[in-house]
Amino acid sequence: MANVRDLKKDINYVLGDIIEAVYVWEYSNTDKDTKKSEAIIDEAIETFDGLIAKINDKTAENKKAHFKAISSELEDKGRALIEKINKLG
Repeated sequence: MANVRDLKKDINYVLGDIIEAVYVWEYSNTDKDTKKSEAIIDEAIETFDGLIAKINDKTAENKKAHFKAISSELEDKGRALIEKINKLG
């Protein structure tokens, strides 16, 4: 991993793209209920807040392992959110 700044950018881009995908789905499916899609957006925002809080946690002893775990968590949660978007259709 390059640095903390890049990890923060990755979090921002991944979750931002997921939220954008939900908005595109909502725009394309105006006749469908948006409660589930809004829940996905809320979950993406909660994930963003949680991951940023973990990055800013200065109590981690092994920084490299800590940030690697955050990166892995981003990947896992990002995939889960994408799966939920795919199930909307």
